Amino acid sequence: MWPVNSYLSMGAVWVDAVFASGLQRCDEPSAGQVRQAVTAAIRVFGCSGCAGRVAQEFGDHPETAVIRMRWARAVAGEAFADPAPEPRPGEDAGGFLVIRPRTPAGQASGSPGAGQRQPSRSAAGGRG
Repeated sequence: MWPVNSYLSMGAVWVDAVFASGLQRCDEPSAGQVRQAVTAAIRVFGCSGCAGRVAQEFGDHPETAVIRMRWARAVAGEAFADPAPEPRPGEDAGGFLVIRPRTPAGQASGSPGAGQRQPSRSAAGGRG
């Protein structure tokens, strides 16, 4: 039998992680709290572990799982609708890896000519 590969969108992973997290609807968590809970749930359970917890809950308590899933979809959609705010200089990113594009030395990303490549030269000194 061949192994089953499932490919989930990031949105589905975030929803499953919210569902599997300790967040409660009555707490009315902020977008930042939702992002932190998603990060923690994925670290603890992994993506497939979060999906497994969702499946188990739907098997054990389908009535309440439907309600929690609707809530998880709504809060995940709100929390991840906009990009995470960038931390101010000297602040912690809150557990998120922040990757910024690299710009060539001496050029700002918005400066004229940014992104244009200079013609390369061959080892013999001519244009290549």
